[in-house]
Amino acid sequence: MRPPDVLPIFMPQVHAPDPEVARALQVPVVDSTNVIGLESRVKRWRTIASALGALAAALLVTLSLQIFQPDALPGALRPAPRIQTVEVKTPAPLTASSQFVALLQGQGGGAAFILTIDGATRNFTVRKVGATLEPGKSFELWLISDKLPRPRSLGVIGTGDFTARPVLGSYDADVVNGATYAVTVEQAGGSPNGQPTSAPVFSGKLIETVPPSQPQQQAPAKK
Repeated sequence: MRPPDVLPIFMPQVHAPDPEVARALQVPVVDSTNVIGLESRVKRWRTIASALGALAAALLVTLSLQIFQPDALPGALRPAPRIQTVEVKTPAPLTASSQFVALLQGQGGGAAFILTIDGATRNFTVRKVGATLEPGKSFELWLISDKLPRPRSLGVIGTGDFTARPVLGSYDADVVNGATYAVTVEQAGGSPNGQPTSAPVFSGKLIETVPPSQPQQQAPAKK
């Protein structure tokens, strides 16, 4: 019997590696301790950043409560109350006031009424000195100013020698001081419509007779 044919076995030839290629293929060895140290530092910085963020948020909340809701905080964290002193200056009382007088005269001259006004209270007094009136009529006093649209009645002058009224207190001082004061003859009891029904028979303007008092200055003490 013929033995089977034996197939020849071809073995690959192994050649020694090229020294240059072997050096190029060498993988560098990495020191793992450096990597671990870097990771530890990163984790530590993250922890510190988280803690600082939480602290900042807590401080912001505390500050907001101190400003808007201080009662919600514990006593130790509440802001101390601030006491603010406000100085209120009280004007000095009037010791004396200026006095104004108007002589109400007719076209023929001669005073018929004397009007006196107190500069502080603006109360006025009318004194009758030479005016005469027929029965069934009344004298009425008017304030006439270019700052007012029409004459304003200050009331009927009484039959006595003096008539006092406080109605000028509602007018500005410039109006009172610069106005013309006139007297008309009206029906008994005064004008029915609040306007003069006849031309003025007496008129005049204020003049200052007594100036306002000035505070006295103390003489310096002698040394």
